Amino acid sequence: MKSLFLKYRSVIKFILTFLLVYISLSVIYKFYLQFSDGSKFYPDYFTYLVGEQSKDLLNTMGYTTELVAHLNEPSLMVILKDVYVARIIEGCNGLSVLILFMSFIVAFSGKLKITFLYLLSGSVVIYVVNILRIVILSIWLYKYPEESEFLHSVVFPAIIYGVVFLLWIFWVNRFSKLNQKNV
Repeated sequence: MKSLFLKYRSVIKFILTFLLVYISLSVIYKFYLQFSDGSKFYPDYFTYLVGEQSKDLLNTMGYTTELVAHLNEPSLMVILKDVYVARIIEGCNGLSVLILFMSFIVAFSGKLKITFLYLLSGSVVIYVVNILRIVILSIWLYKYPEESEFLHSVVFPAIIYGVVFLLWIFWVNRFSKLNQKNV
């Protein structure tokens, strides 16, 4: 049994580190959601921020956009040119995707400074892609409402998780300790 642990030590370390970071960040996020005051920034600050930036970008692109607090659920209704096209819920803010990304990078960490800078820059990339995803989804839902299920369930999750996957691959191949051992 000891020989198995020694043989697969790096795999076990990766899994345990990933789970520890993922569970820790998820618990912190759950507390953030539980204790966030939705009176000023509805439904929570981060979702509000993502909604406002999406709205600003849509307005810049010529789509008159409003965000309205949903009366029956904690979400923001996206209204393009007086048409309700989508809602932005807590799951749309990208934080759960960032938690997944960060957990993987820390589990495959490299040098501290490089790991920190990659976490920061990768998080910015994911955040920007998420805003663009919401903007494009809103426009497409406005123009092609009959495609809403396919766009929301297939195309746009593929975009955000595809970007995360590419960032992971880049990290493992360029900066992780695993790659440094093979050089």
